[in-house]
Amino acid sequence: MSLRIRLLFLLLLACSCLSLPAAPPPAHDQFRVAVYIPVGVVERMKDPAYLQNSWDEISSQVAVDKVYIESYRSGVLADDALLETVKAFFAAHGVQVAGGIAYAAGGETAGFQPDEVESGQFVSFSYTDPKQRDYVKHVAEVTARHFDEIILDDFFFSNTKRDSDIAVKGTESWTAFRLALMDEVSRDLLVGPARAVNPKVRIIIKFPNWYEHFQANGYDLDQEPKIFDGIYTGTETRDPVITDQHLQQYESYQIVRYFDNIKPGGNGGGWVDTYDNRYLDRYAEQLWDTMLAKTPQIMLFQYSDLLRPAELGDRQAWSALDTTFTAAGLDKWHAASASSAPVSYATAAGYALSTVNTVLGKLGSPVGIASYKPYQSTGEDFLHNYLGMIGIPIDLHPEFPADAKTILLTESAQFDQDLITKIKTHLEQGGNIVITSGLLRALQEKDRHHLDQINQIAEIHPTGNVLKVTDYWGASGAGAGANLGVTGEILIPEIAFMTNDAWPVVRGTANGRGAPLLIMDRYSKGILYVLTIPENPNDLYSLPQPVLTSIKQYLLRDFPVQIDAPSKVSLFAYDNHTFVVESYLDAPVQVTVSTLGPSTHLRNLATGAAVEGKPPAIPATGRRPQRPQPQRTEFHIEVPPHSFIAFAEEE
Repeated sequence: MSLRIRLLFLLLLACSCLSLPAAPPPAHDQFRVAVYIPVGVVERMKDPAYLQNSWDEISSQVAVDKVYIESYRSGVLADDALLETVKAFFAAHGVQVAGGIAYAAGGETAGFQPDEVESGQFVSFSYTDPKQRDYVKHVAEVTARHFDEIILDDFFFSNTKRDSDIAVKGTESWTAFRLALMDEVSRDLLVGPARAVNPKVRIIIKFPNWYEHFQANGYDLDQEPKIFDGIYTGTETRDPVITDQHLQQYESYQIVRYFDNIKPGGNGGGWVDTYDNRYLDRYAEQLWDTMLAKTPQIMLFQYSDLLRPAELGDRQAWSALDTTFTAAGLDKWHAASASSAPVSYATAAGYALSTVNTVLGKLGSPVGIASYKPYQSTGEDFLHNYLGMIGIPIDLHPEFPADAKTILLTESAQFDQDLITKIKTHLEQGGNIVITSGLLRALQEKDRHHLDQINQIAEIHPTGNVLKVTDYWGASGAGAGANLGVTGEILIPEIAFMTNDAWPVVRGTANGRGAPLLIMDRYSKGILYVLTIPENPNDLYSLPQPVLTSIKQYLLRDFPVQIDAPSKVSLFAYDNHTFVVESYLDAPVQVTVSTLGPSTHLRNLATGAAVEGKPPAIPATGRRPQRPQPQRTEFHIEVPPHSFIAFAEEE
């Protein structure tokens, strides 16, 4: 940057200090807000007027505590003077600064050819190419000269299959090769060189939202959290229908909890962008759910996107209702800033975060049904998030959660070679195990040894048939068929069992043929459940509400809170007798909340209003009750569409 431009920049900065700034947005006191600035935007900040004006607008809409200034992305490396100038600007405005790197391919300097970079949606560096390896190291060293903290945007993976990659890989699988390669790159090309330049530097790896498939691209959830100083969580779930990933909304919460359990105390925050939303409430939901996981910081990606006008989108079905996020509330938030710019994504972020900030301090630590996904495992992809969307709170662990009373195991648990031994031990100690139909199939298909082992616990097996189920029934025992509703045809894998050894406590029928949805079998001091998952997991949302509630009553029998609600209504529970109910539906929904014990009322944590409780309803005459439940109290609430309500239990 020339001396003339620097002088002009300093002059504008001095003038701005004399002007009257717009009213700052209310501060949040339960978390920090950070903004990521890609290097292309950093380059625009060579213009002092853009830097000052853009910051004035963003900071008038959302209180920002920290910015991450990117040094490199896609062949563009910012020069030293520019990085220092941008750092100085934000430091002068009382904002913490850190660095960022996006190791996305690009630039002949790094050894890329133009046609190679354009050949796929995302192209990583080839970490077997000496020239590209040297450039990766150079970028790390340059960035460490300027920042004591650096975060890696989620391009730090390997997906190239150059000749050099193929030669080094040999006969290994791509997964094994890339895991070892990226561990070596992390140590030798990033962390080591950066610390040699700046011994104080902390390097954070941001893991993206596609955690089920990390290992195939070299993301190592086992070793990389140990190599790096901290981790960060991609919570950008966007729209579940129109996007190519089809991630379920609950993942914005659940993935934070999983990563918290991977590196306790070392998960720095969640990361949400502004893309692929049909209505603005979906952007807000991602922010809320990230914060409901009690993460300490939210990253808003990215700086220039926050300046874009925010469109309300396709929300006519609930636009006139009193939802958590309203057009009137958004306009009021914007008006308070006295900004002359249009309502922007920064406005939406500030407004959405303010609503969740009001209740977060009253919520304890998150709790849920313990589940187990071993490192580098796959199977029934993202199923935990579907279960969260039907009201089952999930607490996902990378190690077998032996201390939990009830443990949920999906197909990915098969990657633990000692799994069946752990299941038997847990049941013998009086715990409960819930296995999905996918895991049951995987264990029995694995080899004769696993088949014999699982049969030692229960002679339950998938037949290989798929039934078109339309009718649903509950309770157990002769003459106890309580009607739970009817649907269109849902494809359900058929699970066979031995009558009176095991029993289907929730079941469907396909033209009169039984299709168990939840099977119960006692073993030693514990109970084994088999939960049947439809062939299309989205069909969980089509199951009648009484079916979902029956399943939850068994799986969450001793859990402090349950909800009787349709699908796409989630429950977030905490260890201090507080909880949150959130609806992703387009219309108001009636929810029955059931709490464990004699609580007399619920207190709305935002409004202070009380909801009085009463004992559960007695089952209809002539129907045998399901397994007796502990003493519970019921509360009836209405949740507006695309809204959350936080409660505390009080006696």
